Amino acid sequence: MIPRYTNPEMGKIWEEDSKFDYWLKVEKAVCRAQAQQGIIPENAAEEIIALADFDVKKINEIELKTNHDVISFLTNVSSYIGDSAKYLHYGLTSSDIVDTALSLQMMDAAEIIIGKIKKFIELLVIQAKKYKDTVMVGRTHGIHAEPITFGFKIAVWAFEMQRNLKRLLQAKEEIAYGKISGAVGTYANTSPQQEKIVCEFLGLKPSPASTQVLQRDRHAHVITAIAICGGTLEKIALEIRGLQKTDTKEVEEPFSKTQKGSSAMPHKRNPVICERICGLARILRSNAVAALENMALWHERDISHSSAERIIIPDSFILLDYMLDKTSGVVKDFMVLDKNMTRNLMKYGGIIFSQRVLLELINKGMMRDSAYKIVQSAALKAWDEEGSFKDNILNDRAVTDILNADEIEALFDVKYHLAHIDDIIKRLDNIVLKEN
Repeated sequence: MIPRYTNPEMGKIWEEDSKFDYWLKVEKAVCRAQAQQGIIPENAAEEIIALADFDVKKINEIELKTNHDVISFLTNVSSYIGDSAKYLHYGLTSSDIVDTALSLQMMDAAEIIIGKIKKFIELLVIQAKKYKDTVMVGRTHGIHAEPITFGFKIAVWAFEMQRNLKRLLQAKEEIAYGKISGAVGTYANTSPQQEKIVCEFLGLKPSPASTQVLQRDRHAHVITAIAICGGTLEKIALEIRGLQKTDTKEVEEPFSKTQKGSSAMPHKRNPVICERICGLARILRSNAVAALENMALWHERDISHSSAERIIIPDSFILLDYMLDKTSGVVKDFMVLDKNMTRNLMKYGGIIFSQRVLLELINKGMMRDSAYKIVQSAALKAWDEEGSFKDNILNDRAVTDILNADEIEALFDVKYHLAHIDDIIKRLDNIVLKEN
């Protein structure tokens, strides 16, 4: 991933020297296990663990000749060890190291993501409660529907992010597996006990069955969970973009005093952070497709998945990490223009109360179809003529023969529509952020 979208902590996990660190950690764990089982001499394991090191530049130089990254890694590591190097990688195949190390990388990266999701949920809960009484219009198809509050809208986001947290926790659990089962996964030159010991050293579980590689449904689970979480962040960003439109102007993303919106038009205050979040979510979704396609490999394995994973796995973690930071920043400091929310709410003289009028006419004995035609006619007249729905209702003899002015006035009370929003906001107290 380009530096522009890479946070240092997450980026470090996916740097090349970190990758080789993870590989070496697995190799050392194997040596410990093999020495414990008497497969290799104990002093050889001690020497390997004490002396093993690597030089990224030299590994890359060797790979120019070998065209095999693991062999190049082992060649370089062996140069630090001496005679005991013959016991390095004893009985293993490349994927024993690469896949087990990749699980460790993904778990560490997932832990960063999980921590940020928890903090973001906490922020959403705070904002939902803060704006629980900030009334605005709810929209369906982009058209005014009925009143809601801005806090209610944020509460929906909070519960969705809780589901994302659950998915990422499950995905982390799904990838917490290693394999030390050899060339086609049959333990011909290793053993299930050796694999179990190595995985215990590393904080992993042994895969119950694994061909030459860990099965890629595990990795697809992680990457799709990341993509879904990115989709939620896009959903939030897209909503703010929509509310920031000049014609709406109800919520705006933060805009610093020194920020410039356009090289040509000084008045511009564009939702560029939210647009960036939406754009990056597209990358996460495309990566998820590649992860799903990586599940089907020839026979006991090929390496068609490998080239794709070198891109999609680091990039997905790095992008979601960045997107969580940016979305959190927007939600923390967005500008809420409640006066504009009130103005927009009552546009066309309260057409958003049409259902209330419809239901009351039905309650008073009018047939539904007749009531619908009366209410729709009054609403569309207000819409087409920039008029007032309420005035149209008050001036409709078919309505006033059934309802008096006070009864009609009561139907335009926004509090009726918001009576249960407090119940929804209270449910936020039940959001669970702990792993258990």
